[in-house]
Amino acid sequence: MERITVYCGSSPGKDPAYQAAAIELGKIMASRNITLVYGGGSVGLMGILARTVVNEGGQVIGVIPRAIADMEVAYTELQDLRIVEDMHSRKALMADLADAFIALPGGMGTIEELMEVLTWSQLGFHQKPIGILNIAGFFDPMLVFLERLSKEEFITPEHKSMLIVDDKPERLLHQFSEYTPPLVDKAKRALKLSKKNA
Repeated sequence: MERITVYCGSSPGKDPAYQAAAIELGKIMASRNITLVYGGGSVGLMGILARTVVNEGGQVIGVIPRAIADMEVAYTELQDLRIVEDMHSRKALMADLADAFIALPGGMGTIEELMEVLTWSQLGFHQKPIGILNIAGFFDPMLVFLERLSKEEFITPEHKSMLIVDDKPERLLHQFSEYTPPLVDKAKRALKLSKKNA
């Protein structure tokens, strides 16, 4: 695992535990020579994470849309800052560069990016591990919702299991190393359910 894309907030968040988790993850990634791929910002948890990796001697690739970079929030000191035209290009490049994905606490953009790579995994577009660092129970409501989706048969338990959950970076990375993507054919399952409900 050479590169991990991390999604996280452009704000630091209310709980200091979020910032501490970003620092811990950054130190671990640098110590393992895992390149950080992230949204290219200099503020919030994004900036804290990237600066930690840089300060620890690690490698960082920032990917940021031109419009956001022009607002002067880009981490311009990065050796590898890639400016793209729009958010779609940003997400596609970040996904292409990644061997795995991690979400730290963040806002709507973080949740949207996480759900997109989960959907891509569900559809079989990639088989890369996806995890969340559930710091201070931040993602608990989302996990309850995913459980509801499974109970209501909008997703399978196997698809729900694609999301790896832990509150410690070391343990999350260990689970990544043991991850085997579930073999579920979404199209065949949808056809089976439609016949069942006909």
